[in-house]
Amino acid sequence: MNSSVQFGIVCFVLFFLLSQVFQWAQEITLPLPFFVLGGALLAIASNFDRRAGFPFNLINPPTPEAPTIEPPTIAQSSTPKFPREISFTIRKPEKLDQ
Repeated sequence: MNSSVQFGIVCFVLFFLLSQVFQWAQEITLPLPFFVLGGALLAIASNFDRRAGFPFNLINPPTPEAPTIEPPTIAQSSTPKFPREISFTIRKPEKLDQ
């Protein structure tokens, strides 16, 4: 058989199986507590990486180490001691006669 024919048969079988599963799943009714529990589990799973902020923290936070790199300092000569003066003056616009 040709590979494209095999691919078509596989797609047809998968589509048929998915349609049967969908029809079977439409007949299932779940009570409200299952939806609440599912929503809670989904919320926990989606925020799992933020678990460090919980009060019942299970992760031991790493102890802060002394920084090995000193923060950069600004040289005194590069900053002016006094602010520069404004090089222009601001005047009110003159009224034009109409």
